[in-house]
Order: sequence, then structure tokens, then C-alpha cells
Amino acid sequence: MAQRFLWIVAGLTVLVIAGALALRIWGNELLRFTSVPTVAFEEIAAPEGMTYADAAMWIARPDIGDNPALWTPEGIAAAAEPGAAMFFVHPTSFLERSAWNAPLDHQDSQNRAALFVRSQASAFNNVAAIWAPKYRQATFGAFLTSREDADKALDFAYRDVLAAYEAFIAQAPSDRPILLAAHSQGSLHLIRLLQERIAGAPERGRIAAAYVVGWPVSISADLPGLGLPGCETADQAGCILSWQSFGEPADPKMVTDVYDASEGPGGVSRAGSPMLCVNPLTGMSGSEAGRDSNLGTLFPNADLTEADLRPGAVPARCDVRGLLLIGENPPNLGPYVLFGNNYHVYDYALFWANIRADAARRLAAFNGS
Repeated sequence: MAQRFLWIVAGLTVLVIAGALALRIWGNELLRFTSVPTVAFEEIAAPEGMTYADAAMWIARPDIGDNPALWTPEGIAAAAEPGAAMFFVHPTSFLERSAWNAPLDHQDSQNRAALFVRSQASAFNNVAAIWAPKYRQATFGAFLTSREDADKALDFAYRDVLAAYEAFIAQAPSDRPILLAAHSQGSLHLIRLLQERIAGAPERGRIAAAYVVGWPVSISADLPGLGLPGCETADQAGCILSWQSFGEPADPKMVTDVYDASEGPGGVSRAGSPMLCVNPLTGMSGSEAGRDSNLGTLFPNADLTEADLRPGAVPARCDVRGLLLIGENPPNLGPYVLFGNNYHVYDYALFWANIRADAARRLAAFNGS
């Protein structure tokens, strides 16, 4: 696999960036016009004999060669015998208007998805064997419209995630703790998985931590139905971490307008409710830390073929609404900062080494060591 590593940055890629620029100038309508499919929703056919028992249906799995989840920056190593199993759901990498969901043979989106796994899920390879499924994800434009087709696309994508999770539970060692992690669209599906499948399941007691990153989690409307509490302290196990990164001054209107107009499970309004914010620099909810607490941010090299780890790059603090603010004039990680000073694309890269330490600490707490 070509090592175009921080094309995590290219996860939302040119279309999203062009859309963000268009939003500054012409508004939401143009972004919708360039991104939302005009065709009617149709289910994308599964490959013949598709089953998540097959290694070919996974981007990362312990028995896959050239596993992108095993990448590490120079000087860091993946665990030879990890003590946990992780289920990781990658974010949106399908940007087309031609369909509401990605075919599994769409090469560009699959390449981007593998790069997300390389740059995000790799933060956990010191403690976990990582399972990251391919799935027929909803296209980026599904998040820009209230059309029923978008809901159908997200439901369709979730069916794959659920099927992959069932295979993960069946195939991963049953005596190991579980870590869950995701980003963006992946976190939306992980929230639903927690609500509908995991909250009352036998394996709930094996979950050491769940990293629901890059998607808002309402403390009052969502968290009670997820079966796990928000992480309040750094050494707490069996809890949920979530954050959304913004530079300052932050304009989160694109996020908060949709959030405030939505409802959680059971029809509970999210309007005005604080979002769960667990500071990845401290592992504590609602906290603040200076840049000296940042153990390492991933920076791409000039041609994006690799990335190195640099400590002390950004501070972080949770504001009253639940956004994670990283201060004014953050370092340049690339040109993919979204409208409103939104560092969504970099939610993992900004705190890669702290996430790694956090997972090890929570797993140790879970194991009682």
C-alpha cells in the first residue's frame, strides 16, 4: 500500500475543502448542490458470498498482511502480543454524488478508508489487535440534507457495521477486553451500535473504553442510552470518550445548528444541551491542559508519504458547550481545516500519542493493574 499517510487529511479531500470554501462565499445551498446525490436511494449490491467471516471484508484484522493499523511513527512500535481486541469504524471516505452508498469495490474510497485506519486506529496498536471492517458507507452528501434518502443510506451503512460487529464478537478472543473506537460517520454508527446492540449485551462488561470521536454526544439526550458513562477521570475504565476539535475563535454553527434541531433516543431534544467533552490531553471530562501535556501530534512530511510525532504542538480545553478548543494559531497540519476553524479532520492526529497513552491507562485500570 502506498504510504500516503496523512491523506487522513484527504479523508474529506478536495470535495469537502472546496465545499468549505464555497460555504464561506455562497452558503449551504451550494455545498448541498455539489455534494448531495440527485438520484433516488438504491441498495448497493453486496459482493457475491459477502460475509464478515472472510478476511477480504476487513481493512484491518489480526490475520491480514500489510495491515494498515500496524503503522507507527519512527521510534514507536506496535505490541507484539496485544492484550485487547478493538472494533474500529472508519469515517466517511466516499465523496461521490452518483450513489447514496459506497460500493465495496470503489477503489478511491477504499484507499482513503485504509489511510484513515493507518492514521487513526494505529493509535491503539500498543494495546489492541484492531479489527476495522469495510462497509457500504453513506456518501458525504447524506449529511447535508434531510431527505429520506439520506436516512435510508445511513440505515443501510449501519446494517454492514452491525454485521461486522457480530463477526468481530464471534471471532475475536472471548477472554480479552474490548476497545471500541470510531470517527465521524463511524462514530454515528458506533453510537447506534452502543444503543441498540451493546448496552444490554453480555460483552458490555468486557468494554474497557469507547472512543466516540468527531460526532456530538449529548450528555442529557444520548449518554443515558449508551450503556456506559462518560469518562470523568483519567484512570476510569468502562466509559466513553468524545471530543470535537476547534481552533479559536471557533464558529461551530455548522455543527450546533443541526445538533440543536435534533433529538436523541426516545425523542429527547438535544437543543442547548452540553456535549460530552473528554479532553484527550488529560483523560478528564470538562478539563483544560497546556501544550506541555501534549505527548505528540502527527505532522506530515512535505510530500505526505510519512508523518512524524512532535510533542507540545497544541493545548486543549473543553468549553461550556462541550467543544474541544485548541487555542489560537494552531500549527499547520495541512490545508484541510473546515469552515468555522473546525479541525474535525485532525481529531486523532492532534492527540495521537495521548490517545495511545489513554488507551493503555484505561486498559490497565480495567484489568486492575
